[in-house]
Amino acid sequence: MTTLKVLSAGAVKRGVSQIAAEFERTTGTRVTVDFATGPEVRKRVAAGEAADVVVVPPAIMDEFARQGKLVADSRAFVGRSRMGVVIHADAPIPDLGDTAAFKKLLLGATAVVYNQASSGLYAAKLMEKLGLAQALGARIIVVETGAGVMEYVAEHPTAAVGLAQISEVMVQIDKGLPIRLAGPLPAEIQNETSYDAAATVSSAAHAAARGLARALTSPGAKKVFAATGIS
Repeated sequence: MTTLKVLSAGAVKRGVSQIAAEFERTTGTRVTVDFATGPEVRKRVAAGEAADVVVVPPAIMDEFARQGKLVADSRAFVGRSRMGVVIHADAPIPDLGDTAAFKKLLLGATAVVYNQASSGLYAAKLMEKLGLAQALGARIIVVETGAGVMEYVAEHPTAAVGLAQISEVMVQIDKGLPIRLAGPLPAEIQNETSYDAAATVSSAAHAAARGLARALTSPGAKKVFAATGIS
């Protein structure tokens, strides 16, 4: 049996998992998916780890393309993820109508948590831009992954606030973590992260890898991803 390995950014986990499972069911090709942050996927591929298909933000995909790691005509757009505000399930829903309300929420938080991936890098820049980095000081907590953001908020029910990809928040809510999505970031400070999929030149199963890349970027896939918070 042919086996394909996918290395994927975690923000698109729900959609990639569903489409990979359907591809396996309909083609008989076994698919394993390993999820990590975008920077971690980049590091692992750079270190020589093999994968048949990669799903990462365009900047990382561009880097892979320059290194000759991709089947160029297999690359296509998967979708975009927006950022949201995460609170404990028992916390009241805050006002997130504008940037001023967002700043007020964070200044009243016991901790503001984000990760080391693309969404966390944006959050760090946003803290500087809004003058919150110095005001919050040690209350800013940086964890490794999006899941880590949600786990921290779940374990600190007082007034911890997380900033993460909405799609990743939904994954953790599905798992029963006691958190809730307070809402997306206000429109004027919203950040969208795009994701592409592509087959790699190192794949030993070129046709199957191309087929999976197509499945992840097809019109039908768009509907699957939309239901998981990826538009």
